[in-house]
Amino acid sequence: MNMVGIVLVSHSYELVHGLQQMLIQIQRDVPIAIAGGDEDGGLGTSALKIKNAVEEVYSDKGVVILFDLGSAFLNTELALEWIDKDKKVRIANAPLVEGAYGAVVQSGCGGTVEEVLRAAERAKQLNKVPSL
Repeated sequence: MNMVGIVLVSHSYELVHGLQQMLIQIQRDVPIAIAGGDEDGGLGTSALKIKNAVEEVYSDKGVVILFDLGSAFLNTELALEWIDKDKKVRIANAPLVEGAYGAVVQSGCGGTVEEVLRAAERAKQLNKVPSL
């Protein structure tokens, strides 16, 4: 089954690699690529890595990108300038971990790119601490 791909962008390779491994255990069939760390193995983001990650998991169903901090968003926008405008690629305004979880579950259920995007963005409303 063709599924929406997920791209995880972070300043830290270890952060997105660990998240990718967790998500694979939840849904093995969803294509998940990562772009984390700078070119020297330190902290940072790279528009080229993001572009390559999108191309790695792209299908006609599309791709949803999640990121950690502001400059990762800026590099994601730059990467999208290098990708064909007709491709279905969306940037989620969502927390990285919770949003990625929702996105992977929705993609694994066969959701469209817009449904996967909404699932990721719904994570902004999660209350992780019960009211006392």
